[in-house]
Amino acid sequence: MAKPVIITCALTGSIHTPTMSDYLPISPQQIADQAVAAANAGAAILHLHARDPESGRPTADIDVFRQFLPRIKEETDAIINITTGGGHNMTVEQRMQPPLNLQPEMCSLNMGSMNFALYPLLEKYDTWKHDWEPGYLEATRDFIFKNTFLDIETILEQIGEGCSTRFEYECYDVGHLYSLAHLLDRKLVKPPLFVQTIFGVLGGIGADAENLQFMRHTANKLFGNDYEWSVLAAGRHQMSLGMMCANMGGNVRVGLEDSLYISKGEFAKSNAEQVSKLRHLLDEMSLDIATPAEVRERLALKGADNVKF
Repeated sequence: MAKPVIITCALTGSIHTPTMSDYLPISPQQIADQAVAAANAGAAILHLHARDPESGRPTADIDVFRQFLPRIKEETDAIINITTGGGHNMTVEQRMQPPLNLQPEMCSLNMGSMNFALYPLLEKYDTWKHDWEPGYLEATRDFIFKNTFLDIETILEQIGEGCSTRFEYECYDVGHLYSLAHLLDRKLVKPPLFVQTIFGVLGGIGADAENLQFMRHTANKLFGNDYEWSVLAAGRHQMSLGMMCANMGGNVRVGLEDSLYISKGEFAKSNAEQVSKLRHLLDEMSLDIATPAEVRERLALKGADNVKF
């Protein structure tokens, strides 16, 4: 029998800027409101970044995280997953500070350095809400998101071992799966692995069915029964590749970090709207969704009582 599907919701991220959607949560209250609603709609994991409340720019300020995390923890049973990716131009040390201080149950962890290009989005907009936005996007034309093996080892040691936090291993290309397998061989990561295969980001693997099947085949070869598979597909591919993954026994990530739309040409008015749509599609396929308690058991998480917020 198919396992219940783990729904992850990534609420705000660091890719989209405030001009791109009026519904992107920016302030701590907006992030908390949308997180609670997404959890109520069926998301078991909430993947969280923070934004400067005035400018909407991604921030690693721990005090901003503290303005929304306690409320989410109090009002939901969802698993809180804090980014270690942060935002563009943050150092590894800056990106690590929120999870080091807050010690969540989960963190994201990108499995390599990569071109992470957002600059094509510049062509879609003539005016901007904030002066920082076009420069932020243009800078990605000459930008490498840096996560060397030393960076990854440091995050695994300080956050993983030091905080008993487990990871959403973000794999943007086939080589990232092999990097994760290398860390598994060295016993620096421990099963069960939560492997998030990511499609459609410029600089990573493309969003099509053949690539999804190949990534699944490769992960099966490398990890066998030691992993839980999930798919994040950017933009218009979010639901179609997500449902393909679910039909193959995997899990699905949605959220405004990954796509601003609910259907062709129509903005999603909230993260919960995307979660609800996904849940309806899963219901139509006779697939159940996993509860936070089930996810904690499947991913061997430490529990919400052992975080620092």
